[in-house]
Amino acid sequence: MSRPGFVLEVDDRTPPLLVHNGEGFLLERFPQGTRVVYPPEALPPVRDVDEAIQNALLNPIDSEPLPELLRAGMRLTIAFDDISLPLPPMKKPDIRQRVIEAVLELAAQAGVDDVELISANALHRRLTPNELREIVGERVFRSFFPDGKLYNFDAEDRDNLTHLGQTRHGEDVEISKRAAESDLLVYVNVNLVAMDGGHKSTSIGLASYKSLKHHHNSHTMIHSRSFMDHKASKMHHSAWRMGEVLTSHVKVFQIETTLNNDIFGGPLEFLQKREWEWSIKDQASFLATKRGLDVAPAKLRHKIFTDTRSNYGLTGINAGAIEPVHEKTIEAVHRQHLVEVQGQSDVAIMGVPFVGPYNVNSVMNPILAACMGLGYYFNSYRGNPVVRKDGAVILYHPVDYEFSQLHHPSYVDFFEEVLSESTDPATIEAKFEKQYAEDPWYIHLYRTSYAYHGVHPFYMWYWISHALDHCGDIVWVGANRKTVERMGFRSASTLSDALEMVSHSVGRSPSITYLHNPPHLLADVR
Repeated sequence: MSRPGFVLEVDDRTPPLLVHNGEGFLLERFPQGTRVVYPPEALPPVRDVDEAIQNALLNPIDSEPLPELLRAGMRLTIAFDDISLPLPPMKKPDIRQRVIEAVLELAAQAGVDDVELISANALHRRLTPNELREIVGERVFRSFFPDGKLYNFDAEDRDNLTHLGQTRHGEDVEISKRAAESDLLVYVNVNLVAMDGGHKSTSIGLASYKSLKHHHNSHTMIHSRSFMDHKASKMHHSAWRMGEVLTSHVKVFQIETTLNNDIFGGPLEFLQKREWEWSIKDQASFLATKRGLDVAPAKLRHKIFTDTRSNYGLTGINAGAIEPVHEKTIEAVHRQHLVEVQGQSDVAIMGVPFVGPYNVNSVMNPILAACMGLGYYFNSYRGNPVVRKDGAVILYHPVDYEFSQLHHPSYVDFFEEVLSESTDPATIEAKFEKQYAEDPWYIHLYRTSYAYHGVHPFYMWYWISHALDHCGDIVWVGANRKTVERMGFRSASTLSDALEMVSHSVGRSPSITYLHNPPHLLADVR
């Protein structure tokens, strides 16, 4: 029986607590009275995954069973989430592979032979052939990739985009032409956190910049409170309106899966446990791992974390009409992640780990570190932020000056050119976004190499708009001083120094909450 998440109050008996710190971690002693929010333990997984998949396809919600939607001569498109989910990636077989194989088997039985599979990567980078293979499996890869029937969505291929119309708010809905002209669009989703899934899957994952700019902008992001609650997120409101237009033109059969919190195994299993419950073996594993990482060359340390694969168990799968399916999905996500927290704090503390949605098989550059901490983790709440208005956020991450020229070329220029003039999201958007979004070289790299779209670093900066507007102080512990200063933040050597630096805004005896994740949690702040 898994235990729910809970809130610990630090006292003189509390041991040092683990904090994620980029490609490493440390033990930190927190001031007495600090609230520590622990995630729930991993829920029991579904015992028979194949049976659960078949049941979802044959008994969908508010839809005909999938076999009744399939017929010979039809055009079938299967779209699926890209490598930004789950985090870290899951051990083989990927749940998307198992679902896609089941869909293809039913399609073959119905005589459907016009089938294409699309990675719904929007303005994310293209997946390499090996990355596609890891998601869909060897059999599907060999059957479809050589003939060009398994591929990445290209948001800049104007000949293969279709404009479906505008929402009642005047938002353009422009998506993959293949998806728009299909008799049936099947979407295969991985719902790792509450932000994922729903209309966001199709209306964002298969959309062009012309559509995305309506909700990926500073105004919408600053009023998305939070991204983890689609009913309170302006970004999701826009995606839902777009979804209404999309589904009025395209028949969509949505398949959403949810995973448990079984993230770390093997030598990293201690990361799943509460520190005072560490066994002698866990303590030895922590010490050995930390010492090894501390002396390992950067490339080896990076490879160790990049190669991490998680043991996620499937906790649920639902299929059918998008909105009722997504409501079931959110219920399952909340059962795994939700932790009740009473009231806000003066200070919130977060450790930023080694991986985020946009540095899988890559490096976490300073902008992505900020997005992970101040975008994703700050927004991991329902109701209210963990930290009060004008409070302080303290984060742990080295924030090294390190960029991938292959994956993030426009990030380098954004960091050097844009942030040197302003860190205000609205100013940045007005002055620079169009230039980067339409830059021919960035578009070329996005389409032919493995680069994120030229506009992508802007979206990551807008992603932290809510935190920038809400917080009075943001300090990074142990970070590269020059990189955090370029982003408008401050760096401290220790937690004590950081608390001293923010004392002018929160006082010398502030209330503190430490979000002890990953594994994932969602603070239900009352």
